[in-house]
Amino acid sequence: MLSKRFTVVIADRDTGVVRRVTVSARVLAFAAALLFGLPLLMGLGARWSVSTELARLSSTNGALQMENDSYRAATGELASQISSLQAVVTELGVRSEADPATAKAIKALPTVVRNQATGGAPRSASAARAAVAAAMAPSESTFGLLRDLLGSLEDRLRIVRSDVERWEALSRATPSIWPAVGWLTDRFGGRADPFTGEPDYHLGLDISADKGDPVRATADGVITNANYSGAFGNLVVVQHEFGITTRYAHLSKFAVQAGQRVRRGDVLGYVGATGRASGPHVHYEVWADGKPINPLKLLTGPSAR
Repeated sequence: MLSKRFTVVIADRDTGVVRRVTVSARVLAFAAALLFGLPLLMGLGARWSVSTELARLSSTNGALQMENDSYRAATGELASQISSLQAVVTELGVRSEADPATAKAIKALPTVVRNQATGGAPRSASAARAAVAAAMAPSESTFGLLRDLLGSLEDRLRIVRSDVERWEALSRATPSIWPAVGWLTDRFGGRADPFTGEPDYHLGLDISADKGDPVRATADGVITNANYSGAFGNLVVVQHEFGITTRYAHLSKFAVQAGQRVRRGDVLGYVGATGRASGPHVHYEVWADGKPINPLKLLTGPSAR
């Protein structure tokens, strides 16, 4: 059947010209197949292309979803760490702000003692917050910003913690309360000797009180002496940190012994008149860096009761 030939007659109505085209059945079948098959092939090709693109987009979307979940988890973890560190930095900053009375007492200490203890002024909360703000400068990416901020906060935390710990240690070691409740009967400095009338230099304070009243430690420290000591009578010596020492003389009896650790306000002994004393009182001295200093410059509050 494909060997047959067909003649197609084409007539022009206006000119009357008639053209005849003879084609074989094979060619005619091929043309018909091409005419009807081409759209089908194009449709199949488009469908395959769309399917391939959809598969690629689905794969990409899955990868992006996993990456997004990973970023979200990492962001949450970093944000939580930063929030925790910010809270700690703020707390340490607040702790570093000493109350005015304590700051005044510390300021009265010799410079060499303050420098040994603090290495400079303690860093405040405002300084910590300034460092955090500086760490929040623009960064290449959100994760870069978080990493920079986290690193800055960790550094600030170490610095502030170290400063605060030294500052608090100095505060605990600074004699800042009265050792006993009573009346100040003799001050630090030049005076006439109460027994001989000769010129004398008084190295502490004399606080008159009733015999048996408690005498308390004016700062945290360790007892290095709790014995009878000549003119001082019953004497307690407390060694504080940073080269600070306090002495409590003329006690009627002791409440501590050598080697014992005490805190500010702990009872050391009781008011008496042992040794070279004209009546019940406590003789109180403060030494720093091997030199006596006026205790009145350090006293900020009454004796702890």
